[in-house]
Amino acid sequence: MRAKAIALRNACDPGLGAQMAKHILHDCMPKPGTVVAGFWPLPGEIDIRHLLHKLATVGYDVVLPVTPERGNPLTFRKWNIEDALLAGRYGTQHTDGVEMTPDFLLVPLLGFDAAGNRLGYGGGYYDRTLAALPGAFLLGCAFAAQEFAEIPAGPADIKLHAIATETGIRQFR
Repeated sequence: MRAKAIALRNACDPGLGAQMAKHILHDCMPKPGTVVAGFWPLPGEIDIRHLLHKLATVGYDVVLPVTPERGNPLTFRKWNIEDALLAGRYGTQHTDGVEMTPDFLLVPLLGFDAAGNRLGYGGGYYDRTLAALPGAFLLGCAFAAQEFAEIPAGPADIKLHAIATETGIRQFR
């Protein structure tokens, strides 16, 4: 399923992230004062950098994940537009800003379904992290083409509250 999801994702234009950002800013804007966790897109992922810039420009604290050793949850460090990025594990990038706890997460994924299940990359980083943030709003970020009829989900899998794609926002709970 991951191989199929990667192929579907790679057939899409990462630049569609600008359209996705418009939907988020219009229909799913975080409340003022919210700490927003983003991610620096990996090759092929929908590009959320325009959204991150906009949120930071209007005063949100934006944080980027730091991928720790396997088996541990992510930590998040404050990002400023002028910050240099550091190379992280698995091709990720992050800052060395102050560590902060997010309450609104933009979640990368390989696939999703209409029930709010997400297919991640297989390391369990987001599952461990999201389980530790039970009050946080979870907004998946993907291309519409990454939707599957059903994503297998187990007891440790955390459902998304909503998904943002280039076609709009879909609420799940």
